[in-house]
Amino acid sequence: MKDSSIIIYGYVPSLVLSIIAIVLFGLGFAGHVFLLSRYRTWYFIPIAVGTAMEIIGYIFRILSNVKDPYAVAYFVAQYFCIVVAPVLFSASIYTIASTLTNFYGREYAPLSPKLILWGFVGCDVVATLLQVAGAALIGTSYSNGNGNQETYNHILLAGLAFQVFSFAVFLIVFIWILLKARSSPRKVSPAFTASVFVAALAVYLRTCFRLAETAEGLLQNLSSHEVYFGCLEFAPMIVAVYLLMYGHPGRWLSGASMAKPALSPIMSEA
Repeated sequence: MKDSSIIIYGYVPSLVLSIIAIVLFGLGFAGHVFLLSRYRTWYFIPIAVGTAMEIIGYIFRILSNVKDPYAVAYFVAQYFCIVVAPVLFSASIYTIASTLTNFYGREYAPLSPKLILWGFVGCDVVATLLQVAGAALIGTSYSNGNGNQETYNHILLAGLAFQVFSFAVFLIVFIWILLKARSSPRKVSPAFTASVFVAALAVYLRTCFRLAETAEGLLQNLSSHEVYFGCLEFAPMIVAVYLLMYGHPGRWLSGASMAKPALSPIMSEA
């Protein structure tokens, strides 16, 4: 890709913010890899992969700062990584909801464990493909100097709108499970479910911000001021990574499986 005639970000990405992000996500990645190896909860691998993608995304933002803020390739690469990473965080949250459904029993959830997992993962995949395609077309359009950016922005907007809708449906399902499970003889620590639920809200906040940013239009207030990115993209993802580290299922669930109901009770803490 050629360089764009403008800085597509709307600003030169902050070097300080990117370095802080790499350090914090790096620590989060190390923590999740340690927990994965300790508890062998391999179904929770997406959170580690997503955290690694965040690191890569911020590396490209550093390259935009120190080498070339006009480089379309850097913009598209960082956008791809930072957009896909939250989808992997969401997938990890879906695995917890699916596992809890198996643990409590099918009667405590409005959907089957497999549908909770793969249905919402499928929705996220479709939404992400639309977002990445829209961002790539926008970058290519700027590099070629044509005027189709708004058309491509609508593709990006459609992906985000669908993602906001599908994740809202998931939150309803998750709340349903937590409320119905209060009558279950099987119990789970409120600290565990609260950490996962707040992490889910953080991911949802970030997605709503991206939708508002895209709906406002290219190079408008939300997209051209990095303070919004820092507060509503970077910060919620850091919160999600560390809450899901605290709420890692290996620390709180004993014998729970995504394939069949768990036979052993919930541990209060590892």
